[in-house]
Amino acid sequence: MTAWAVMSICDDAERLARDLVAEVSGEPFDVVWIHQGESVQVEVREKSGSTAYGPPADAVSWGVTFTASTRTRWARIDLPGGGPGGGDEWVAETAAGPGWLGFLADASDLLAGTLDPDMVPAIIAQIVVPRLATWCAVYTAEHGAGPLRPAYLWHADEAQIDTLRDLLGETQMPSGEGPAVLHMGEWQSLAFPLTARGRRLGIMCLGRRDRFPDEGLQLAEDLGRRAALAMDNARLYAQQAAANRALQRSLLPPEEPKTPGLDSHVIYEPAGETNEVGGDFYDLFPMREGVWRFAIGDVCGTGPEAAAVTGLARHTLRLLAREGYGVADVVDRLNQAILEEGERARFLTLLHGEITRVADGLDISLVSAGHPEALRLRPSGVVDTVAQPQSLLGVFPEADFREESVHLAAGDVLLGVTDGVTERRSGSRLLDDDGGLAKLLSECVDLSARAVAERIRRAVQDFAPEPSADDLAILVLRAP
Repeated sequence: MTAWAVMSICDDAERLARDLVAEVSGEPFDVVWIHQGESVQVEVREKSGSTAYGPPADAVSWGVTFTASTRTRWARIDLPGGGPGGGDEWVAETAAGPGWLGFLADASDLLAGTLDPDMVPAIIAQIVVPRLATWCAVYTAEHGAGPLRPAYLWHADEAQIDTLRDLLGETQMPSGEGPAVLHMGEWQSLAFPLTARGRRLGIMCLGRRDRFPDEGLQLAEDLGRRAALAMDNARLYAQQAAANRALQRSLLPPEEPKTPGLDSHVIYEPAGETNEVGGDFYDLFPMREGVWRFAIGDVCGTGPEAAAVTGLARHTLRLLAREGYGVADVVDRLNQAILEEGERARFLTLLHGEITRVADGLDISLVSAGHPEALRLRPSGVVDTVAQPQSLLGVFPEADFREESVHLAAGDVLLGVTDGVTERRSGSRLLDDDGGLAKLLSECVDLSARAVAERIRRAVQDFAPEPSADDLAILVLRAP
């Protein structure tokens, strides 16, 4: 304990220590004085015993803690000028904690446990208070640059937060590269820069009513470095996730397909923790009154490479269809476009068709290019396969595609899925083993297109306990 802290309470602390020592059972013991910011704690550590322990005179609080072989009796007195508030919490935390190395290890675990950039400042402040300081304010720069703005403020006494916020608002924040002193009246306040990978991301401001102990300053600097790295990791992760979401949105139809006179529904779910850009895609759009085009496809792989082919496929399909090309011609030209990508090309499976509304249902012309089988459900519950599989895209330049015709009578349902459905795995079993998908579809008689799609999705989710590792797309058409 530093001399400046000893002098003001030396007599009281010595008297408290004598009271604690007087109850020692005769075994060897240690007496420890711990400076705890606004108070001093005196501890007597001895071998475990069962002697009763009562409150020492003049102690503001007291207690006893045990480990496997040691009993620690402690009592605390306030330093002159020490006010009520965060001190009690700070001492209790210190006495019960695993030590400063354990504190830093726990802090690192907490900071590494989130990749939300808005959560990191809150975690920083609640780690620091009340262990290192009475209050903590974290300021960050938007996108890692620009002026600092308040991100999070925490005080051991919540009733003081508004007052502290006003005081901080009148305080000039430092712009230097090292720790700096803040002039804030009665508070001993310091600002530590949050710098990671050569970029200044913000500052961490700490305050307490007495002087910061030297070990506290070192801990605060170390914690600031760890916090800055966690903040930068979260910022980079959030940027990547936002880019993935924006790219994914660009690869899907701009809005939910509107098909008046046609009962249809589409479900799309990319795999990945952050909804990474997937290789599955779908489209359903009108050509003219009573005529629509649809597509559901699966590019080999995921990520940006697959997304490049996904974007090429969806936009090429729409463009060629609007130019008047037939279904087979669209698939043939898309195959050539993918092959022209050279080394960047990816294999692609595709189910593409044109729907025409007729008096007794729907006439559909379609091509299945290496895609999982499209299934038709009759009102009787019978399920059959439509469209024989042809060559997948991006493999054979000489591939010749031909259209097939399918009629959906009133109440018939056409189901198209990607392999995220048919190859959903549970142990060694796949969902579509032994015609599993057809059996699921046969149970969907008299359901709307939306209800059929939702039932298939629920069955995929329930088939295995772990999250799916593949993208999923489901397209359902039902003849009115």
